[in-house]
Amino acid sequence: MTKRIVVDPISRIEGHLRIEADIQDGAIAKAYSSGTSVRGLELIVRDRDPRDVWAFVQRICGVCTSSHALASIRSVEDALDIKVPKNATLIRNIMNAVLFIHDHVVHFYHLHAFDWVDVVDALHADPNKTSKLAQSISDWSKSSPGYFAEVKNKVKRVVDSGQLGIFANGYWGHPAYKLPPEMNLLAVAHYLEALDWQKEIVKIQTIFGGKNPHPHYLVGGMATPLDINSDNGIHAERLMNVSQLIDQAREFVSKVYIPDLLAIGSYYKDWTYGGGLNNYLVYGDFPTGDIRDIDTYRIPRGIILDGDLKKIHDLNLKDPEQIKEFIDHSWYTYDGKDTGGRHPFEGETTFHFTGPKPPYDQLNVEDKYSWLKAPRWNEKPMETGPLARMMVGYASGRKDYVNLVDDTLKKLNIPLEALQSALGRTVARGLESVLVSDWMRSDMDQLLENIKNGDETTFNRTKWEPETWSNTAKGVGWMEAPRGALGHWIQIADKKVKNYQAVVPTTWNASPIDHNGNIGAYEASLKDTPIADPKKPLEILRIVHSFDPCLACAVHLTDLESQESTEIRLG
Repeated sequence: MTKRIVVDPISRIEGHLRIEADIQDGAIAKAYSSGTSVRGLELIVRDRDPRDVWAFVQRICGVCTSSHALASIRSVEDALDIKVPKNATLIRNIMNAVLFIHDHVVHFYHLHAFDWVDVVDALHADPNKTSKLAQSISDWSKSSPGYFAEVKNKVKRVVDSGQLGIFANGYWGHPAYKLPPEMNLLAVAHYLEALDWQKEIVKIQTIFGGKNPHPHYLVGGMATPLDINSDNGIHAERLMNVSQLIDQAREFVSKVYIPDLLAIGSYYKDWTYGGGLNNYLVYGDFPTGDIRDIDTYRIPRGIILDGDLKKIHDLNLKDPEQIKEFIDHSWYTYDGKDTGGRHPFEGETTFHFTGPKPPYDQLNVEDKYSWLKAPRWNEKPMETGPLARMMVGYASGRKDYVNLVDDTLKKLNIPLEALQSALGRTVARGLESVLVSDWMRSDMDQLLENIKNGDETTFNRTKWEPETWSNTAKGVGWMEAPRGALGHWIQIADKKVKNYQAVVPTTWNASPIDHNGNIGAYEASLKDTPIADPKKPLEILRIVHSFDPCLACAVHLTDLESQESTEIRLG
C-alpha cells in the first residue's frame, strides 16, 4: 500500500518548498519537489542600464545577496569585455569567501544541526563528560565543565518554560537520532556560540562593500577606496581589522566547526542515504588571474556523470545546446507554449498559474507542479553545490582537495563512495570551508602586498561609458555561490537590458521532472530512503537540508489576462 506524506513548508531554509513523498514498504518510492513561490526580478530589470542591474537582482535573495550581485556584475563585464584590476579581483574573492564561510557555518549549526542533534536529550548530559569530550577533539578555549553546565541550565530553563522558541517543533526523541547526550550538549553550546560568531565575519563585507547585507559592487571593479593614509578611505586600521577577522574565522572553522562535524559524522557514517543523481555540475570560481582564464580557478570547472571520477566533461555556458531550461512540469510558458527547452540567452520569465490554490491535499504531479524550471546539461539533471565541487576538485587531482578529502575519509573510516550521501554533502561543506578560509587569508595577504607596493587601484574605467559600447551585446556571469553554480545571462540592446535570466543553484537541485521524465537532485536523493515514522519524517528534512535550499521569500503573482496583482505572504 502506498501512502502520500506532505511536508509543507520545509522549515529552516530560505523561501518556500513543499516536498511530497510516496511511502511504500517503509521507504520512499517516489518524491516530488515543488517550489511554491515565483520570482520575477528578471522582468523588473528589462530596459534598465546594465550597470545598475546588480543592485536589483541582488534582491532575488536575502541570504545570497552578494552572490547575485557579483554574478550580475560579471555578466555585464563579459558582455562589454571589461577587465577588472587585480585588487578588485582580490576584494571580490575575499567578499565571496566571507559569504561561503558564514553561510556554511550558519547552515551547519542553525539550519541543519537539528536533523542530527537532539536538543532535548542534551538535558541528560554530564557537563564533566562533555568537557572531556570537547577537549579530546579540540583545544577551543570554551570547554570547561562550568561552561557546559551553564549551557545545560539555559536549555533546561527553556524546556521547563514550555516555550521552546527556536527549539520548538523538533522531532526530539526520534529513533533516527544517534548522538549521546554529551555530544548533543556540545553541539547546542556551539550552536549558541555560532550565533555570536556569525555577526563578526560579515563585518569584512561592510568594510569592503559598505554594508551587509546587500554590499556594493561596481561594473569595472569595486567602489572600494583603498588609501592607507586617508581617514575616509580603507586605511591601515581597517585593513588590519579585516585581517584579524579573517584569522578569527579560520580559528572558528578549524577549532569548532570541523571538530564538531567529524565528531557528529562519526556517529552517522553508516547513514548513506540521500546520494541521488551522482551527476555533478561546477562552473568554477575564486580566480587567481582574470575571470576569463579558467585555468586559474581554485575551484575547477567541470562535469562528472554517474559518479565516474575518471572523466571530467567540459562545460560551455554559452553553448545553446549544453544548458537548457525545460518547463513541462513548471508553472511557466515559452511564447505561450508549454514544451521545449531554451538556453538562458533565449529564456523567458512568463508565467500563468493554473495550479491548486492553498490549502490543497496533493500536487498534480502528472501536470505542472512547481515554480522552478528544470535546467539540464545536455538534457541530463545535475547536482550542484559543495559536494559537486569537492568531487570535481578531487577528480581533477588538485592536491589541496585530494589531501583534505583523503585525510577526512581516513578519520571517519569511510570509503570515497560514502561521500555521495546526505552526510557526505554535509561533510563536503565543512571541508570547503577549510579551503576557502585558506584562500581568503592568501588573497588578503596579496592585497596587503599590492597596497604596500603602491597599487591601490580597484576600478577600470575603460569601456565603462555607454558611448564605447556596441549596439548589441550579450554575456554570462558565472560563479560558485555557497549553494552551487550560479549563472546570470544578459542581452543588451541600445545600451539597455533586452533580456535577463538567472539560473540559481536551487533551480538545478530542486527542479521538477523534465520532458524526458528525468527527476531532479532533490527528488532523486529522497528515493529509497527508509522512513521510521511517516508522521515525523526527519529523514526527509535531513536529506533536503543537506542541499541548503534557497528559494524566493515572498510571492508576487500577476494574472497576465486580467493584470490583477496578488501578494501572498507565507510562513
